[in-house]
Amino acid sequence: MAPDGFTDPGASGAATAVADPPPLDVPLHMSMYLRLLAIQGSWNYELLVGNGMGFCIEPALRRLPGGIDGEAYRGALARQSVYFNSHPYLAGLAVGALARAELEQTPPAKIERFRSALCGPLGSVGDRLVWAAWLPACSLVAILLFGFGWSPLGVMAGFLILYNLGHFGLRDWALRAGWKHGLRVASALGHPVLQHGPRYIGRVSAVLGGLALPLAVHRAIGGEPPLTPIPMGVAAATPLLAVFLVRVQGRAEGWRVVLWLLAAFVLYSVVIDG
Repeated sequence: MAPDGFTDPGASGAATAVADPPPLDVPLHMSMYLRLLAIQGSWNYELLVGNGMGFCIEPALRRLPGGIDGEAYRGALARQSVYFNSHPYLAGLAVGALARAELEQTPPAKIERFRSALCGPLGSVGDRLVWAAWLPACSLVAILLFGFGWSPLGVMAGFLILYNLGHFGLRDWALRAGWKHGLRVASALGHPVLQHGPRYIGRVSAVLGGLALPLAVHRAIGGEPPLTPIPMGVAAATPLLAVFLVRVQGRAEGWRVVLWLLAAFVLYSVVIDG
């Protein structure tokens, strides 16, 4: 299922892309993939990542009839270097699909309509998955590592490794999926990870936050080692409390919940002091 507002230009018509795509060989794949890492290098307010799109697709365009001196190459490169907006990690979907469409010599008017239709979905889906879900989740993991006593260098390394596993993997998947589906790339945009990933990652992030924040605060104020019973008990109780609050939402008045929590904290203080 395609995101709202996106109509797959390749879903009908005589010029629909063939079922079996031409092979994406290793040299071409690596050339376009490495260029995708620099797709924002020429970002500007007029074209956004338009120049970067042309830069990434250019290795495939060299295979058009006539090579780099041919009219087909020059026309395709000019067509792919105009305005385009996309999340940078999902731009590979457009790069792969457009490169395939150009090599199959799809009519230029159809390519331009398809290119314009891709902008909105690639931006909104990527923002929800990466900026609103994956990046916060990785940040909470880093905070959790800090709470467990990792060194600053270890925390930074842990964050970078985890984040970039998703980052580089998403770019690679996008390029391969775009090439595979061509003008039918809307089916790739319906992938469960893109559609449902933000919701599930958000739930995991809530649990991570409940574990990470108490441990990190405890370490920051110079508390006991993170694996001793008291901080571990606090870390375990926090996500359980969050689950409890979600369960009682709409079934208990807020002031009653607050009173119960205050009573629990008072009882805990009495037991600890005793």
